[in-house]
Amino acid sequence: MTKAVRGAIQVSQNTVAAIEDAGARVAAAVLRANRIAENHIVSILFSVTEDLTASNPATGLRRMGFSATPLFCAQEPRVDGALPRVIRVLVTYDSPDGAAPVPVYMDGAEVLRPDLAGQAPGGT
Repeated sequence: MTKAVRGAIQVSQNTVAAIEDAGARVAAAVLRANRIAENHIVSILFSVTEDLTASNPATGLRRMGFSATPLFCAQEPRVDGALPRVIRVLVTYDSPDGAAPVPVYMDGAEVLRPDLAGQAPGGT
């Protein structure tokens, strides 16, 4: 069964290192919380707020060895009052056990979905 799960992280600053690290961390946290192996991933979509311009978050995940996984990045639409410096991730995957997806919001992004706070180990 094909499923999708979301996550988000607030990045500390607009630097190459901060963006690539945060992109890898949030993707890894989503994969860990949902016990998703790389060979079960269909694709991973990252989006970034317009204030994150120094790098692409997918680059951090590529550095972790995800060379066969289709990755894509897009810019979020500008929304007045939106939380700044946010990377969102959407992982589409084949779920052999049919378990319910567990979203991960971390490092300040928990405010985006307070209804989901505390659901995922290693992130909220």
